[in-house]
Amino acid sequence: MSRISVRGFAVASATAVTAVGSVVGVASGSTAQNNDAEATAATGATTLLADIPAGQQAEVQTASLTQQAETMAIAADTSAKKEAEEAARKAAAQTAVAKKAAAEKAAKEAKEREEAQEAASRSKDASDFAVQSSYTISQIQAMARQMVPAGQWQCFSNIVDHESSWNYKAVNPSSGAYGLFQALPGSKMSSVGSDWQTNPATQIKWGLNYMNDRYGSPCEAWSFWQANHWY
Repeated sequence: MSRISVRGFAVASATAVTAVGSVVGVASGSTAQNNDAEATAATGATTLLADIPAGQQAEVQTASLTQQAETMAIAADTSAKKEAEEAARKAAAQTAVAKKAAAEKAAKEAKEREEAQEAASRSKDASDFAVQSSYTISQIQAMARQMVPAGQWQCFSNIVDHESSWNYKAVNPSSGAYGLFQALPGSKMSSVGSDWQTNPATQIKWGLNYMNDRYGSPCEAWSFWQANHWY
C-alpha cells in the first residue's frame, strides 16, 4: 500500500467511525451512547493505525504533522501580511501629516519674510528725507507711507486727517497744539529732532513713536480716538 493510500484509508476510516457513532447517539437521544460512539471511533482509529505496518504508521503521522505545520505557516503568513499593510498605512498617514506641517511652516516663514522685507522697505527714518523749504500734502503722505508699516497706514492716516488734515504747520488757536498730530505742547517733538516745527518727517517719526509707545500701534490709537475723539 502506498503512502497516500495508507494515509487516506486511516483518515477516512476514523472519520467514518466517528460519524456513525454520532448518528447513533443522536438517534437514540442518549449521551452515553454518543460517548460510546466517540470512544468506539477513537478505538477504531487506533485499531486502523495498529493494522498499518509500523513504518507506514510513522509516515502517516509525519504527513499529518506536515499538514498541520503548513496550515500554521499559512495562517502566520496571512497575519504578517495584515500587520505589514496596517504598518504601511500608519506610516503613510504619519508622512502625510509631517508633510502638511512642513508645508504650513514653510508658508508661514515665507509670509514672515515677505512682511519683514516690506516693513524694512517702509522703515525709513526722518533723516532719510531731504529737507525742503515747504511740503505739499502728497509729499508728506508719501514720506509717511515709507515710515509707517503697511498694515497700520490707514489708522495712522485717519488720525492725521482728523487732527490736522495733513497740515504740518497747523496750530490750535485755543491750546497751542502744533503740527500733524497736534502735539501739546509742540516742543514735545523736539525729542526726535530740533526741526520739529518745519520738517514733517520729524513730526511723523514722533507721532508714530507716540502711538506705538502709548497704545501699542496706530490702529490701537485710532480705536481709542474713535471712542474719545482724542488720543
